[in-house]
Amino acid sequence: MARDLTDNEIATIDEMVARARKAMEQIANWDQAQVDRLARAIGWHCGNEKTFVRIAQKGVDESGIGDRAGRAGKRFKVLGVLRDALRGKSVGIIEEDKAKGLTKIAKPAGVIASLIPTTNPELTPPVTGIYAAKCKDAVIFSPHPRAKETTNEMVEVMRHACRLVGAPEDLFQCVRKPSIPGTNYLMAQCDLTLATGGKPMVQAAYSSGKPAYGVGAGNSTMVIDETADIAEAAANSRQSKMSDFGSGCSADGNLVIVDAVYDQMKAALIAEGGYLCSPQEKELLKKALWNDDGSRKIETVAVAAKVIADVAGFDLPEDRKFLMVEQDQIGPDHFFSKEKLSVTMALYRAKDFDDALRMVREIYEVGGKGHSCGIYSFDEDRILRHAQNAPVSRVMVRQPQSKANAGSFSNGMPMTSSLGCGIWGGNITNENVSLKHYMNVTWVARPIPEDRPSDAELFGEFYNTEVL
Repeated sequence: MARDLTDNEIATIDEMVARARKAMEQIANWDQAQVDRLARAIGWHCGNEKTFVRIAQKGVDESGIGDRAGRAGKRFKVLGVLRDALRGKSVGIIEEDKAKGLTKIAKPAGVIASLIPTTNPELTPPVTGIYAAKCKDAVIFSPHPRAKETTNEMVEVMRHACRLVGAPEDLFQCVRKPSIPGTNYLMAQCDLTLATGGKPMVQAAYSSGKPAYGVGAGNSTMVIDETADIAEAAANSRQSKMSDFGSGCSADGNLVIVDAVYDQMKAALIAEGGYLCSPQEKELLKKALWNDDGSRKIETVAVAAKVIADVAGFDLPEDRKFLMVEQDQIGPDHFFSKEKLSVTMALYRAKDFDDALRMVREIYEVGGKGHSCGIYSFDEDRILRHAQNAPVSRVMVRQPQSKANAGSFSNGMPMTSSLGCGIWGGNITNENVSLKHYMNVTWVARPIPEDRPSDAELFGEFYNTEVL
């Protein structure tokens, strides 16, 4: 991979990695209070409203993706990550189990290559930075070319925070001229890669020869049953769909609604600002969103509904905020059952709850396995049946998916900007990538009284039966 780079480009990356390792050496003996102070400094300087709003809006302007007014709302994630980080131990002994004679000691993961998506150029760096600072890691950020200036500016803020507390600023560096060969070389030189972005980026990370945390594609699907609070479900669906104009893989893409409340839910969505496309408009919308091969057209990714309608060639009333299509077919050739990355959602009418579960399974065969789904129901048995049925890592109950599955202040999910999708999604973890993923852990095992069950206890009914 390196032969695609010039000698100067290779030397630049090598120098960045060397500076990162030197910076780590300088804080190797910092205690918990010192790294907590550094995390707080990063959180404040990156997450204060003035700075975050400015850089977040720059990210939309630079990339052309997302909602300039709404992007600033992602600031809450920086605050939540700082909350979670400060509540965890990351230096020295982090856990003891005296009964088992075990002690766990945290150590840095090392120099991290962090691949930044074009949809979160201002958010992912401080999220990664707070967790990395807690674990005494260094991070080299590789920005998306369409939003590189935004990422660079946020990383400069993080370097400023380091200087203020006496930490080496080279704990955080950013590639100035990102390229695919350069990113591949960077990942091969670092100790760990965090790949938050599209499938090619994640595949490259897994091919780097170094450990990597990747994420998977989303296709968020929500089930609405007869027990749901329809007004709440519609309001949350609108909020999730409109968040940053649907740029995130968690935005509600498919609503599977049982027949008994289908018309009521549809009306509630229209009351929330949804526009139900006619069959003719639906066909125009399909051509505006996807190429013939099913790949997304970049000009309609995460833009306002009016922009999409204009590209598609139909009129959209000024008060309509998101687009809806009624859908009954599911499969790779039926593009509306795919991830949409826009303010577009598909509505499915299920005969009953069992039929809804069938539709969910079929939708995730099209895409999004391992990511997220949700349900609006007050029937606990149905909630658990849905969770057992869906091949996903996280299920949000009565919450706006894009505001909840990466952690919120009203659920217990760890705060993050990286969502592992497990073996379903080709990832090593199905957890929210958070503090524990940024450290190595040494286990110390002391002798304890023997814990060895008898053979009869272990083998149960098979003990002493006839064998071959």
